Amino acid sequence: MTQDVADMNFETALRALEDIVHKLESGEAPLDESIALYERGNTLRALCQQRLDAAKARIEAIVQGPDGTPAGTTTFDAG
Repeated sequence: MTQDVADMNFETALRALEDIVHKLESGEAPLDESIALYERGNTLRALCQQRLDAAKARIEAIVQGPDGTPAGTTTFDAG
C-alpha cells in the first residue's frame, strides 16, 4: 500500500483494488487496517472509474442531430 494512487495506471490500480477486496472479504485484517483498506479501495475505485470514463470519452463522441438530440455515436478522432 505504498504506491501513490495518482501514479498508478489502470491495470495496477485494478490489481491493487482486487487485492484489497480479497483481504476485506477474507476477514484477515483487524478493524483499523480494514478501515484503511476500505478507504484506499474507495480511492482506487474512483481512479479506475475515472480512467474508464476518460477512455470511453476518447473512443466515442455523441453525434447530435439538427434539433440537438443525440442521433448516435461516432468514433473519436484524435487527429
